[in-house]
Amino acid sequence: MHRPSLTIRALVAHAAAVPGFDLEVVSGRAGLDQKLTVAIVQKTGLALAGFQDFLQPGRLLVFGESELSFLDGLDAAQRTLALRRAFEQGVPAVLTTSGHEPPPELVDEAERSAVPLLRTSLSTPVAIAKVMALLEDRLAPRDIVHGVLMDILGLGVLLVGESGIGKSECALDLIQRGHRLVADDAVEVRRRAESVVIGTCPELTRHHMEIRGIGVINLREMFGVASTRASKRVELVVQLERWDPSLDYERLGLDDSRYDVLGLPIPLVRMPVAPGRNVAILVEVAARNQLLRARGQHAARALVERADSRLTQLERAPEVEPEDGFDLEEDR
Repeated sequence: MHRPSLTIRALVAHAAAVPGFDLEVVSGRAGLDQKLTVAIVQKTGLALAGFQDFLQPGRLLVFGESELSFLDGLDAAQRTLALRRAFEQGVPAVLTTSGHEPPPELVDEAERSAVPLLRTSLSTPVAIAKVMALLEDRLAPRDIVHGVLMDILGLGVLLVGESGIGKSECALDLIQRGHRLVADDAVEVRRRAESVVIGTCPELTRHHMEIRGIGVINLREMFGVASTRASKRVELVVQLERWDPSLDYERLGLDDSRYDVLGLPIPLVRMPVAPGRNVAILVEVAARNQLLRARGQHAARALVERADSRLTQLERAPEVEPEDGFDLEEDR
């Protein structure tokens, strides 16, 4: 799993592409290549009051109205000392909000320490929300998964399995059935928040698929723009396996298996592949079944509950004794 970082230079460039997000470099341009490694910003006025240990390296430091007001209450020497101690903790950059003019000591100390000083006209809550949304996307843990990612009925289904098992052929059959391809062969996955995995396709191979015996095809040109999409949340993993008669495959669907993607457990279906099995239809059925499970409808468990209830009723039912003068054998 790759944990990316983001330079302050790149942060400013990405912010320029966000509507309404103005980010200006005031001083400290020598440190624009310093890296952010944590998406959560830090906003602690205690650091200016002598508690610098609360600052963490790799996190953007935000100075809002309260922090700037505290600095204004200090004399020039105290401001310089407080800022110097804060910058010694490995702070990659400082962001001032609401368009406030930073004190001269902050500008000078940022220049001396090569800590970029950024300014935005946005209010502190809005600026923090925009920065963290941008950082959460850019600093999300990432990895490459060998497989095919499909959008089936709105559900993100990741097909995995050994090379040559038929993942691309299955995906092609699903596309012909009206479903959409996200990525073939190499799927870029990134984790957002604590429970979401997003899959996408590398820019170079987007809209393309490799079919053994045919070669590389462009799905968008062949099947139209509705046959592909840029990204999709991974919500189900279908592992294609060669049929092995010695293995005991799931028959009822009571076991909830999981597949680890970037440390998150994703629902898993093991799908045996054998001649005569229409894998594409089976994958589509697995996707439909997962959609029902997400809505609280678990067919296998409901069947078992009904069977248990019926057995319980039969066990509690009293035995019926034949009446006097009534012989079952004679009646037959």
